[in-house]
Amino acid sequence: MRAFAAVSLSLLFIAFVVLFFFPSDTDRFFAWTIRPTMTAMLMGAGYLAATYFFLRLLRERQWHRVALAFPAIVAFSSCMTVATALHWDRFNHEHPAFWVWAVGYAVAPFLVVALWLVNRRGDPGVPEAGDVAVPPAFRGLLAVGGVGAIAFALALIVAPGTMIAIWPWQLTPLTARVLGGWFAVPAFIALAIAIDRRWSAARYLVQSQIVGLALVLVAFARAWAELDQGPGTWASIVGVMVVLGFNVELYWRMERQQRTTQEVSPA
Repeated sequence: MRAFAAVSLSLLFIAFVVLFFFPSDTDRFFAWTIRPTMTAMLMGAGYLAATYFFLRLLRERQWHRVALAFPAIVAFSSCMTVATALHWDRFNHEHPAFWVWAVGYAVAPFLVVALWLVNRRGDPGVPEAGDVAVPPAFRGLLAVGGVGAIAFALALIVAPGTMIAIWPWQLTPLTARVLGGWFAVPAFIALAIAIDRRWSAARYLVQSQIVGLALVLVAFARAWAELDQGPGTWASIVGVMVVLGFNVELYWRMERQQRTTQEVSPA
């Protein structure tokens, strides 16, 4: 698992640097040419969030603190594999980045499932010492949001043409399906947290999402000229801000509750 995390975070960080800081140069540095830059930067934000998570995983010794991310990783990798197969001709087959992309995402779902099966024995299934439970109100909102995000992701993957027509910036069938994979990640994370309840199992995931969502807002500002600046644009910005605020509020409340619980617990 640690070897997988080390390789993953290295590749993910490189992808973040290329997509977020050089979004106009994907024809030279990435697996395929991404236009406009908003899509590239949104993907870059997601890759930095994933880099942060794998960095925490690399140093972690308790499996349950990272386990909830693995269904999301399987879903995301599977979506990338499907998008690659459906739009094979859109990729730069001469670039090494393409083969890293294609082989990596083809292998990842099977490898991640195998790693989960091996490591799941390390999860006792009960709260750790000093742990707290995510309140029912937050879990209910996470469940509703997760189901909604899955529906949104499926629409992008199954009916990209419909979503392209209403999207606030230019998409292609390939980028629509890739973004569908990215929407699947928070969807599966939200559902996993709603089901598990343990804050110790959700903490790193919430931290990662805060990192990624904050960068998405930066991407909106940088790519403002590429957006249609209509209702869809503002709905997207407000939506990201609401989800970011929700994660910040959840993190602040749970950290405060956990500190209070640990202070009153007997030594």
